[in-house]
Amino acid sequence: MPLAVSTADYHTAGEPFRIVAAPPVPLPGATVAERRMRALDSPDAQALRELLCFEPRGHADMYGGFVVPPDDDGAHLGVLFWHKDGFSTACGHGTIALGAWAVDTGLVAAPADGSVDVVIDVPSGRVTARVHRAGGRTVAVDFVNVPSYVIARDVALGTSRGDVAVTVSYGGAIYASVDAASVGLAVHPSDYRDLIALGREVKWALNDSEHAVHPGDPRLSGVYGTILFEDLGEVDGQVYQRNVTVFADGEVDRSPCGSGTCARLAVLAGEGRVTAGGAALRHESIVGSRFTGTVVAAVEAAGRPAVVPQVTGMAYPTGEHTFVVDPADPLVPGFVLR
Repeated sequence: MPLAVSTADYHTAGEPFRIVAAPPVPLPGATVAERRMRALDSPDAQALRELLCFEPRGHADMYGGFVVPPDDDGAHLGVLFWHKDGFSTACGHGTIALGAWAVDTGLVAAPADGSVDVVIDVPSGRVTARVHRAGGRTVAVDFVNVPSYVIARDVALGTSRGDVAVTVSYGGAIYASVDAASVGLAVHPSDYRDLIALGREVKWALNDSEHAVHPGDPRLSGVYGTILFEDLGEVDGQVYQRNVTVFADGEVDRSPCGSGTCARLAVLAGEGRVTAGGAALRHESIVGSRFTGTVVAAVEAAGRPAVVPQVTGMAYPTGEHTFVVDPADPLVPGFVLR
């Protein structure tokens, strides 16, 4: 266990992202996807993840990433995303934060006014954080994701709150979407615990099913999270929805969820509600923060209709830390109470 770890912390629409620019443990592999698989089996990588995610240095809803080399010189950097339960395949809010961080630190040169692409290799593929600048400040970041598509619609599932219809879609990770109103819930902090309980129930009911199988890469299989959404109609020509994404094992995304927004765009595109050059998605979180989701292009992926999604948001620095480990500390790497 390292005795000191330096991080740069950001939040994207309220969701934390802890960046470890120089991970002090080996994270080998020829590609980022391979590095993730090896990290899952690495005691050193898991211990570092737990140290930074668990209490007392983190909390049950902490999120972050280890910066690693890209797959080739076509990208600026690679990243291994992590949370309290392991290493994820995709993270839109983290990609937005990494774009802002790469420009803030000078890793990627950016104009005072204009835009620059920060290209990032993640376990699900190559993505882009398009950083927009004005007056020498970053003012917005577009997350352009891998092609996203629907895997299954209207999957009937019995839950403790009654029968639900679930749509399963892919946005770099696999998500199950459920209309919160269909089970008497609102995407509001007052229903926070019930939303978590249902989100976990749906995830684990489908996680080992045929609907959770990625059609091209088994490393991407499994339901990553449940998106409980409210459809609020349209506003200013945009589809207006609010959601809470319950991912991993009961973590709650404070943002509208970047890769989850991509998965929702795939669903809405299939319904004809969002189109390339047409209507966008105004996507709000349980804390009221917002992403704007748009369809860049209609494509085909995994033998089915797909979209290239773009999610626009903003990330802000919250601090820089040097976390230390006292060799005599009995609570290392830490603990979680949920």
